[in-house]
Amino acid sequence: MRGRFLGLLCCVLFLFSGLFSCQTQGIKHKNENLIVACPVAAEPGDYQVRRSLFGLIPIRDVLSAVSQVMVIPGGQSIGVLIHSQGLIVAGYSTVLDQYGNHVNPSKALQEGDVILKINDVVLRSEAQFREAVAAAGAVGKPLTIEVKRGDRTFVVDVNPVFCRDTLSFKVGLLIRNSTAGIGTLTFYEPESMIYGALGHMVTDSDSSRPVEISDGRIIGADVQNIHRGKKGQPGEKIGLLPGDKIVNGTITKNSKQGIFGDLKNIFLKDAYAEPIPVAAVNQIHEGQAEMLTVVEENNVEKFTIEIIKINSLARHDGKAIVIKVTDQRLLEKSGGIVQGMSGSPIIQDNRLVGAVTHVFVNDPTKGYGIPAEWMVEESGLQNKYAQIVEQPAA
Repeated sequence: MRGRFLGLLCCVLFLFSGLFSCQTQGIKHKNENLIVACPVAAEPGDYQVRRSLFGLIPIRDVLSAVSQVMVIPGGQSIGVLIHSQGLIVAGYSTVLDQYGNHVNPSKALQEGDVILKINDVVLRSEAQFREAVAAAGAVGKPLTIEVKRGDRTFVVDVNPVFCRDTLSFKVGLLIRNSTAGIGTLTFYEPESMIYGALGHMVTDSDSSRPVEISDGRIIGADVQNIHRGKKGQPGEKIGLLPGDKIVNGTITKNSKQGIFGDLKNIFLKDAYAEPIPVAAVNQIHEGQAEMLTVVEENNVEKFTIEIIKINSLARHDGKAIVIKVTDQRLLEKSGGIVQGMSGSPIIQDNRLVGAVTHVFVNDPTKGYGIPAEWMVEESGLQNKYAQIVEQPAA
């Protein structure tokens, strides 16, 4: 009889396992660098979650805690070098055929399309593309091109045309397989050497479409000059990527929250000697803050700014934080926020709270930022710090 009762109880527990209720008991921990991951709580610490059936029968206790993520803020200017998967269509040029007509053999393609394969061969270089065009034109056969446009992949046939100007076969496409630019390192975690930068996705400059990475890296950059921003015309950093620079890191992810990867060596000029905590979104507040960035050579400097608005729902566009530059020296030097400052860390209350992402076109003294917590989540660092333990209820 007792065995039947236990069997029946097990069946009930199984069928109604989705009806657990949770009660949280805060357990103050000696380590003040702990914050709760689930459930949400007001103070750092370990938290015991008791799962029970119908709120009456204790089933198990869950001890859940996430150590406070600690990172070194960046601010260094970096060169971002990315090779895309396939070749990007950057534009068109008409071909003057042997009859004197200007024709466009590749009119089925659009700017921003990515050419993945030609005749089932994966493309890795522009030279490989030119060789395939020449070979197909010599035997009078079309090229079968596999194209990716957004989320769609399709195949088109393109017939090379003999160009009377160049005396070679052409398809009238301007293509490239790499993207380069200057941005700013936001943070790195000194144990794992995982970093985050930019605070926004790298997109193709011609089509504004995301660049899908085949391989990429970041290297140190020296700022040679700054074109000041003014109303209607954003400024920019003019940087130099020295050929003898050591490769500083890989790029493994290009997302809406920025670029991420692994550093191969530690930058020698850090503004902070020790790691600082990453703020939760609800810890960011309006008021004074600091921005770390480079305005000359490779010197990271602190500049005062003001956080004037926070919108925690704007996760999709990297515009959750609105900032205003108040530092007079930075305003004189750059006019405010300029291109190349993307990723510049924002520090408030000795916490990394965010990164600069955009500038207001009509007011370069103002810009947007992304919370650092979202970048840390995207980097995978929170998984490293999470600790969840389940045990039978007492």
